[in-house]
Amino acid sequence: MNSLIYILTKSGLLTKDLDYHLIRASMVIIFLFFGYQKWFEYEAQVLIPYISNGPLISWMYPVFGIRGASWFLGVSEWLIGALLFLGFWNKKLGILGALGSCVTFIMTVTIIPIYAEWLGCVCWRVSSDGWQRSFPYEGRCSLCCISLFAEAGCAEGVTLRRT
Repeated sequence: MNSLIYILTKSGLLTKDLDYHLIRASMVIIFLFFGYQKWFEYEAQVLIPYISNGPLISWMYPVFGIRGASWFLGVSEWLIGALLFLGFWNKKLGILGALGSCVTFIMTVTIIPIYAEWLGCVCWRVSSDGWQRSFPYEGRCSLCCISLFAEAGCAEGVTLRRT
């Protein structure tokens, strides 16, 4: 444990702005996981309704195909994650990563209007017997993207003020 603390202290991550570094690290981890998912056939199939109906991303299937679009997203997310990671040491690269993350979040959030029955996080439908039933909102990742968009903007706003 002491060696881990020593390494982190020498890297400069714990000397100041711990909250800023934690936000940046969480963004890097999120993009690592998001990008990792895109390499599998299952995820490519899950993305079909989202990508094919997304107003800003529907162009990907005609250009890349189903698997190619998923791979394109995976590479893009890993590139953005790498830029955010390099932002620990090079603020300009971090800002590029933050701008890329904002673009991905905007593209994802534009899918929300497709879900006409969306009310918060739960949608209500009247079943054939007349009772209202709730079901989980399938596009809740879009809600996450709204908060991640704010997170990216806040983190890089701090960077811009300090440069």
